[in-house]
Amino acid sequence: MATTHLHDITPDTKVGTLLEQHPEVEEVLIGMSPEFRRLRNPVLRRTLARIATLRQVAGVGGVPLGDLVNRLREAAGMGSLDGLDGAGGDGDGGAGGGRPDWVRVPPDRTFDAREVIEAGGHPLEEVMRALRDLGPAQVFELVTPFVPAPLIDVAKGKGFRAWSAPAVDGVFRTYFVRL
Repeated sequence: MATTHLHDITPDTKVGTLLEQHPEVEEVLIGMSPEFRRLRNPVLRRTLARIATLRQVAGVGGVPLGDLVNRLREAAGMGSLDGLDGAGGDGDGGAGGGRPDWVRVPPDRTFDAREVIEAGGHPLEEVMRALRDLGPAQVFELVTPFVPAPLIDVAKGKGFRAWSAPAVDGVFRTYFVRL
């Protein structure tokens, strides 16, 4: 079993921790996907980067997980990790791809979380409350300035499906339905 030291870079490293412990990799990360430029936004740095893992942002940025982690490790002066697979998801929840049959527009409920996020908050509690109240086959829409990968993972763990529509004018729309 390999040992992991405090400053190791793995698929489960939080982006905020990575940038605090290895500031030298910031430009490499930002250069890997246009989506990663959003990390320059101080509000997103305080919110998303604190909870998102490299595994999650790889999916958001459309970057193969192995490429992302190994390029960051190289920039930090570490060796590469073997055996890294794709983003680790099931194709449900990332931006892009065809719209699933269960997504209905207009949805049954919508929450625009941009104001909460811009104020430095996180919409997790409000979204989970709305999802708990969602009836069978009802669709909930979450509007954000980025794909809310950590929130999608929490919702999936609670028995929901999720799909994010690609950004239009910097706005992502993520749809949820109960499994």
